Amino acid sequence: MSTTSVLSDGTIRRLVAEGHVRIDPWDPRMVQPASVDLRLGRSFRVFHNHRVTAIDLRDPPRDLTEQVLVEPDEPFVIHPGEFCLGRTEEWVELPDDIVARIEGKSSLGRLGLIVHATAGFCDPGWKGTLTLELNNLTRVPIKLWPGLPIAQLSFMTLDLPAERPYGHPDLGSHYHGQVEATESRFDPAARPQTDEAERATLPSGDGAL
Repeated sequence: MSTTSVLSDGTIRRLVAEGHVRIDPWDPRMVQPASVDLRLGRSFRVFHNHRVTAIDLRDPPRDLTEQVLVEPDEPFVIHPGEFCLGRTEEWVELPDDIVARIEGKSSLGRLGLIVHATAGFCDPGWKGTLTLELNNLTRVPIKLWPGLPIAQLSFMTLDLPAERPYGHPDLGSHYHGQVEATESRFDPAARPQTDEAERATLPSGDGAL
């Protein structure tokens, strides 16, 4: 069993050069000591609160958001207390033995901008742009510009390659290959599938799923 660790700047550059990790477009100047800065893309999704009276997690509403595409030289304004979805400019691909975490940038956090609410984890096998969960905590509007360094991505190695990486047919990976900012595809009825070989190893009784 190998030791897991956070990847350093030199290791990140090497893995990208070898094609083990893909970040497109790739700019080596965006590499930090233990992460890579990611830039804001042009795709956003805004919520239409008038369409539903509440979000019921047992029956999640569909088409609750509308896509907004801004021009490269046009800002997207997020108002005080507003929550919306954005995406990274970069497309990211991970192998089956590396995970990643997306975090906000300290300087933007100090201005009241949150870039992800809960979805900060990228599974091994991930392919796609990264959807950002943007929130303005201040009392004044914030202008967001495409191409702005908006977040940072750090990488960690697994002790062993994942047996079923993200995108595996058994997992129902909702966001695999996403390009634009993508609204929730939460399905309360979805359950992980277990093949026959795994099912034979599960204990019987109340503890078995």
